[in-house]
Amino acid sequence: MTDATRAPRERPLSPHTSIWRWHITMAASIATRITGVGLYLGALILAAWAISLASGPEAYATFKGVMGSFLGKVVLFGMTLSFFYHLAAGVRHIVWDLGHALTVRQANAFSVASFAFAGAATIAVWVIAGLIGAL
Repeated sequence: MTDATRAPRERPLSPHTSIWRWHITMAASIATRITGVGLYLGALILAAWAISLASGPEAYATFKGVMGSFLGKVVLFGMTLSFFYHLAAGVRHIVWDLGHALTVRQANAFSVASFAFAGAATIAVWVIAGLIGAL
């Protein structure tokens, strides 16, 4: 064997680093995955809520204190945004599975609409929660 055969070979980079460019449907796809993970983490918060509720008033008061803090509200806001975005992305995928909105222009518009819906619905829920004193 020569030294050339022992040396590590130059491997090509993944195609995405050289030919893909960012576009809205790519961002929407990535956001769908991120919000899915966020919803799994939110299920842990929901489980913690149920456990604290079953553990008695002191545990529940502690849970409410944590989730009522600024950081807790930021997490809950992110969860709300994740929920509504993931909902919109699911509808988008159902429409695509039915064979509609598959042109680039329509797919881009649907992706923008998914982000817009998530933002508007999240803000609406938090405004209503503030108005009824739930915050």
